Amino acid sequence: MITVTLTRRSADRAIVAFAVEGHARFAKPGKDIVCAGVSAVTVGTVNAIESLAGLELPAAMRNGWLQSEIPETGDPAKDDRVQLLLESMVVMLGTISQSYGKYVVMREIML
Repeated sequence: MITVTLTRRSADRAIVAFAVEGHARFAKPGKDIVCAGVSAVTVGTVNAIESLAGLELPAAMRNGWLQSEIPETGDPAKDDRVQLLLESMVVMLGTISQSYGKYVVMREIML
């Protein structure tokens, strides 16, 4: 099972970190559309933040695991773009979880 953990700041619900871990085991490696979908969404979001918001995220990745903490930039417009891209990731992962809930679970932690 893939577990997506979002860490949010209580005051404004901003995403301050996220982690994705595990394998869906929906199908054999290389044919697992659930793993592929989650990977595409999460890695694509990190890449989009770097390309579109100009913020290089401190991200760590290895087989079946991706984690990143989201730094504040001090630029409200840039921070808003980053949060919009992260919320887009949440929507896409939520859609995958709704369709494949047996293989993907999402949880939130409030700070």
